[in-house]
Amino acid sequence: MARRSDHSRAELEELILAAGEAHLAEAGFAAFSAREVAKRVGYSIGTIYNLFGSYDRLVLALNARTLRAWAAFLEARLQAGGEDRIATLIHGYFDFAAENRNRWMALYDHRMADKGPLPDDFNVAFAALVALLQRQVAAVRGGGADAEILALTGSLVAIAHGHCMFELNGTYEMFGDWRPRDAALARIREALAAA
Repeated sequence: MARRSDHSRAELEELILAAGEAHLAEAGFAAFSAREVAKRVGYSIGTIYNLFGSYDRLVLALNARTLRAWAAFLEARLQAGGEDRIATLIHGYFDFAAENRNRWMALYDHRMADKGPLPDDFNVAFAALVALLQRQVAAVRGGGADAEILALTGSLVAIAHGHCMFELNGTYEMFGDWRPRDAALARIREALAAA
């Protein structure tokens, strides 16, 4: 087993987060285990808790990485996409979720046991993703009050999320020849036009 002195704190955190990310991607949140992460990196579970403070804080650190990856994925799509930035975002939303299903689901499946404040790293990552989305909504709307744009962005994300969940779990098949991506884009365009 490796000794803590073999790595700096930053190196050890990165080692644990990389192993945790791989384990989460493979196993999904329901089967995610800090003990398995410790085993993969060759350190004790106590080392993980000493660095992150708790199981919740480890998961939140992993979720922050997912949020940053998601924002980078969407930004790359927007840079490469055409003029229809809303369609680019919707397809990017669905594609990121499909390509990173277990990590993406962990964002929604994790519930904090201690109900304490969220770590700054998570808040910053979440805020960056939301800001990226808000900028696109504000551009389509031609501006508007920040609070109004934020509320609209949240509603539009809820539309995309619900449709994306239906696509990922196959629920859409119960509705016949229904295409969740197309439906999500149509509903979002209607909401933007109405707003």
